[in-house]
This record gives sequence, structure tokens and C-alpha cells, in this order.
Amino acid sequence: MPIISVNDKKVHIQELNKGAEQTVVMIHGMFSNLSIYYFNIAPILAKHFHVVMFDLKSHGMSERFTDGYDLENMSSDVLVLMDALNIKKAHLVGYSFGGLIALKTALKDPNRIKQLVVIEAPDPQDEKARGIIEEYSKEFLEHYVANFTDTTKVQMGKRQMEKNHRMYEFLFNQTTIKADMIKEKHFLSEVDFSELKPSTLLMYGANSNCRPTGEWLNEQIGQADLELIPGDHNIPIQEPVLIAETIAHFLSKSLKTLSQNHG
Repeated sequence: MPIISVNDKKVHIQELNKGAEQTVVMIHGMFSNLSIYYFNIAPILAKHFHVVMFDLKSHGMSERFTDGYDLENMSSDVLVLMDALNIKKAHLVGYSFGGLIALKTALKDPNRIKQLVVIEAPDPQDEKARGIIEEYSKEFLEHYVANFTDTTKVQMGKRQMEKNHRMYEFLFNQTTIKADMIKEKHFLSEVDFSELKPSTLLMYGANSNCRPTGEWLNEQIGQADLELIPGDHNIPIQEPVLIAETIAHFLSKSLKTLSQNHG
């Protein structure tokens, strides 16, 4: 189990296709872990890219902390992670609250981010959108158990299930995660999107409560493409192959354009 130190925290990471020239760093949403990508999406991207996944603090197998879930701290963790892995520049993919972390990271240090993919990032101002993150966490757990069984051919034991439930209980009840998310409620309305340098792919569920946020972001971001995917907030679970292939096509197309512009 690869563990590295990031901002004095033990962070669980997984990498695929380390030898590839281009790197994609993937950020999962709150109350899930890197397996949202690991089982279905990352292997497709790894045909073309070096893929880096990691568990956010207190998630999955990363170290637990009671605070520091605001976007400033979380984006700092992403950049220090890249430093620890000697990644000077990467494509960045973020899902749900991880999409907001990805946006914050790209704004904070635009020279480190090549292209940006934002999947189902909610508007933190929208209480309904914040609520579906909690609903999503329950569906994610079921998805994780099913994939664990399919991939390892063993049934997840009662002890592992209890461990996962304890993690969610810890996050919900013993950390500042909810308060920190509420503190970020004005994040999108205060962003100067002219400062966002990377071309951006926005991916939203056609039936998602977050879709209006995706459509608004598409209007605000100069170099943005909006792709509507069949499903709701859970599109990485519902359409993993379509998600992966759409991301791969976007990143490959952007790379081709960049090489033509500099040729």
C-alpha cells in the first residue's frame, strides 16, 4: 500500500502507467475514496497517461485529521502531492467537491495545470447540492463493496465494512468537514474566471441537480466545453466508460492543439 507524506500527512496513493509522458492527477469527492476511479475509469486513461489517484485526508487509507477541509488547504495538498511525486505539470480531474478542489488548484497555481476536467462540481451555495453529497456517499459505499468483490473475487468481510462505516462516522461527526464546506459557499461567485488558464472540460449528469452549475460555469469559463452525460450526480458510477473515454478524447485533443500551436 503506497503511502507518502504530504504536508506532514500520510497519504495513500495509487499510480498506473508511470512511464507515460503526460500525467493525470485525479481527485475524488468528499466521503468517498480513490476507488471511484481505480476500478473502471483510471485503467482506460492509463492506456494513454500516467494516472495518479490519492485518498483525501481522512478518506480511504489516508491519515485522519479533524480539520483543514477548506479549499485553500485541500488545493495546497494537491500541489504538495505533485511536488512529492516530482510532477512539474499535470492534467487535473476532480469529481463533486473534488471538482471544486481542482478549480481552486488551477486558479492557485495555473502554471502547474495543463488541462482541467471538472465532473459534477456543486455550487457550495446550494443547500440541495450539498445534501446530495451525503446521499451520494451511501451509494458510493455500495458501489465500492460491489467493485471490491468483482475485482478481488472475495467477499468484503464484516470487519472491512465496519471500518468503512467508522470512517464515514468520523468524517460526519468528528471533523470540520461540513463547516468548512459551508465556509466555501461563496467560492464560485467570488472567482475571477479570467484567471483560469487551462482549457476546461465540464461533465455533468443530464438529470443532475448540479447541472445548472455546470451550465453557469460553461458561460463563465472562456475555454470550456460542457458534456452532458446520461445520469445524475453519480455519473462516474453510472457511466464510467463514457466518462473515461470523454476525458481521454478531451485531453488528447487539447495536446494535439497545443503541439500544432507550437509547431
